[in-house]
Amino acid sequence: MKASNHIRLTFPSRSANEGFARIAVAAFASQADPTVEEISEIKTAVSEAVTNSIVHGYKESFGPITITARLYEGGRLTITIKDKGEGIDDIKQAMEPLFTTGNEEERSGMGFTIMETFMDKVKVHSRRGSGTTVALTKYIKARP
Repeated sequence: MKASNHIRLTFPSRSANEGFARIAVAAFASQADPTVEEISEIKTAVSEAVTNSIVHGYKESFGPITITARLYEGGRLTITIKDKGEGIDDIKQAMEPLFTTGNEEERSGMGFTIMETFMDKVKVHSRRGSGTTVALTKYIKARP
């Protein structure tokens, strides 16, 4: 099925851009008339994915993060967050609640769990040294 609308954003992996990313995707998703709760869930999931790219993908460096969002008939929203960072050695382990490769005093290890809670589908593809792509799907419910 062809998307009815789409956007693509690329920005450097600086912490200051996380807020921009979540607001930009929320603004794009708003054309599907989501509830306040749905917008909040989308913003939180995008924030977690972008933060993972910044903190884990580009640990000691900066690089590009690209977000592509697409809207389809029936309220399906897809969002991909892609980096060209370090990649993930073990995706299954990384998606376990409380697992973190970061500083355990600063990182909760709940990023993927939060994404899975707020989105209808989460897929992660990664290759060590080549980066990570997180694909999020949300079905925005039609209201009468």
